[in-house]
Amino acid sequence: MALLSTTDFPHEIVKTEGFAHKRIDLHSHTTYSDGTLSPQSLIDRASNFQIDVLAITDHDTVAGLDIAQKHIEDKKIPLKLIAGIEISTAWQGFEIHIVGLNIDKTNSDLQTLIVRQQQAREQRAISMGEKLAICGFPTIYHDAKELAGQGSITRAHFAKILHRDGHVSTMQQAFDKYIGKKGSKGQRAYVKPNWCSIEEAVKAIHQAGGSAVMAHPIRYDLSAKWLRRLIIHFSEVAGDGLEVVLPQMNPEQRAKMLAYCQEYNLLASMGSDFHYPNKWSDLGRNLTMPVGAKPVWAQWQ
Repeated sequence: MALLSTTDFPHEIVKTEGFAHKRIDLHSHTTYSDGTLSPQSLIDRASNFQIDVLAITDHDTVAGLDIAQKHIEDKKIPLKLIAGIEISTAWQGFEIHIVGLNIDKTNSDLQTLIVRQQQAREQRAISMGEKLAICGFPTIYHDAKELAGQGSITRAHFAKILHRDGHVSTMQQAFDKYIGKKGSKGQRAYVKPNWCSIEEAVKAIHQAGGSAVMAHPIRYDLSAKWLRRLIIHFSEVAGDGLEVVLPQMNPEQRAKMLAYCQEYNLLASMGSDFHYPNKWSDLGRNLTMPVGAKPVWAQWQ
């Protein structure tokens, strides 16, 4: 595994379990997936928020990483960029996201998986566009594709177009009315994705020298029984850690995620899952590692 040296990672973070001395955010997005800020603007915002360590984890792509790193170097910004990715996976009919952290973005196994994921993402977008055309939005695939630009096309791009053009009052309503999964068949324009398995995502991340972290476990529509099953499966396929801290988590939720880490010998990660500036969640906001957690960067020493 290609690990960061202690000279690459801020000394205080390697040395301690908490974040008393540094600010770190290990989950963020740019315009190369469904974020609204360019890699350069995201880095500038992180710098303004005095973030010391930031992971860019775009959906099924690493295209924004070199741009962000070049901006850091050109502007001499005192920020450590962690190369990351968020891989969409399928498990028991649910879409589960696995974050890869501290990866070698050029690794051939990872690149092969990215190509597969992008092909699945594009085919899903085409099918979704066809269904939305039947719903009365004939140009929406083209509009969503144009909005995505060079980035990965996601359902969020369709939701943004529906909201922008006044067909729904909020982006969430776009999911609730058209493209979200609800019930056994989903909404009118929902298309079941053809993602890789959790095991395949974890294996590719490990081949790329990275740590595999389950993103936002509390956000999946799972009962406590099924969430435990998911975490057990993730542990059995050699997953490394869980995101135990998000900006909008109550103390009980954080304690529960920490307990899962301790029970299944998993590392702890945390991140804002930043997509755009808003009053509820922003870079580095409310990110404090619980006492007793073993941080994911312990693998990177």
